[in-house]
Amino acid sequence: MFVTVLLFVLAGLAEIGGGYLVWLWLRESKPIGYGIIGGIILVLYGVIPTLQSFPSFGRVYAAYGGVFIVLAVLWGWLVDKKTPDLYDWIGAFICIIGVSVILWAPRSS
Repeated sequence: MFVTVLLFVLAGLAEIGGGYLVWLWLRESKPIGYGIIGGIILVLYGVIPTLQSFPSFGRVYAAYGGVFIVLAVLWGWLVDKKTPDLYDWIGAFICIIGVSVILWAPRSS
């Protein structure tokens, strides 16, 4: 389970971090190097989920979506300095429950 969570966190940080660098380049007029590095990181984001042991692409990406939401709330808090409110935390908690059900619910096949 540790490797599963670690890979989801790494994928999330790559997607958010890469996207943030591209955002800085295009929206805040940072040098093109930001965009290039962001693009490279986004390519890595595309590779990281393939390292998961789950056989279903859809299930991995559905679960990752919940992890991404939690990481985006944390990114907004730590990087953008936008303090999450109660509803952000409730939504993030619901997402983690959904991720847990998607990945670890007992299945017959």
